[in-house]
Amino acid sequence: MSARPVLYLVVCAAPPALKIDELIALLMDDGWAVWVIATPTAATWIDRETLAQQTGNPVRSERRKPAEPDLLPKADVVLVIPATFNTINKWALGINDTLALGVLNEMLGLGLPILVSPYAKNALVTHPAYQTHVQTLSASGVTFTAADLIRPADPGAPFQWPRLAGELARLPPSAQRLD
Repeated sequence: MSARPVLYLVVCAAPPALKIDELIALLMDDGWAVWVIATPTAATWIDRETLAQQTGNPVRSERRKPAEPDLLPKADVVLVIPATFNTINKWALGINDTLALGVLNEMLGLGLPILVSPYAKNALVTHPAYQTHVQTLSASGVTFTAADLIRPADPGAPFQWPRLAGELARLPPSAQRLD
């Protein structure tokens, strides 16, 4: 076990997922032990082997079988990026049909600090269900970044990973870390 604090990085399928290794490098430089949990679609977009080598931890996207050991250590914080319209809506409804959603539902129930950086088209974030679900999760203790936090002003510019790492550093400590 690492003495470094454990960060679950839940990766959803949106363009920033293609450069998630850049964020992981920053997080690891900040002292986090990063464990990547990808949604099923994101798992087909990312290079799982390379990310496992980078973090030193397996990238998870499927549920384990009942007889298999749970290799995930207890988390200190959860970061969801890029948080898609689909994931936010399903999570707020308590849908538990993927490993990523199951982890998010459990971590919310444990009261761990969770930072979400949404990444969705303007046409989707104005949908009434989305706004309601963001409010539901916020009222439950989830912290949301500004919707444009990681989006560069210029489409060809790099993602704003340092700004996101700064937001993570401002999260309040866990209200009830359960060991």
